[in-house]
Amino acid sequence: MPEIYLYRQPVDFRKAALGRAAIVEQEQGRNPFDGALYAFTNRRYNNIKCVFWEDNGFVLYYKALAEEKFRWSKGDEAIMSLTGQQINWLLDSYDVSRMKGHKKLHYESVL
Repeated sequence: MPEIYLYRQPVDFRKAALGRAAIVEQEQGRNPFDGALYAFTNRRYNNIKCVFWEDNGFVLYYKALAEEKFRWSKGDEAIMSLTGQQINWLLDSYDVSRMKGHKKLHYESVL
């Protein structure tokens, strides 16, 4: 699973893969060719475009809701890191900021 980042501010949806890669590079200072997936929404929060670099070109994933809105995570940071499970929740229109699993436990020994 690649690293996944949610761009929190709505963007102009006329931009295709190269326009989104430019946002990643110029506004976030990240390398759009590193294989990470970047998710963007429009001003009405009813469309998502995800872009990532795969070997020799950009892949653009687009989802448009017919009647509802995506529950987009708001916050102070311009970009938010997501897990694979969280991006799936988002694409299924769940609010990822409210969905939390059990905390992970780490033990050194059973004795």
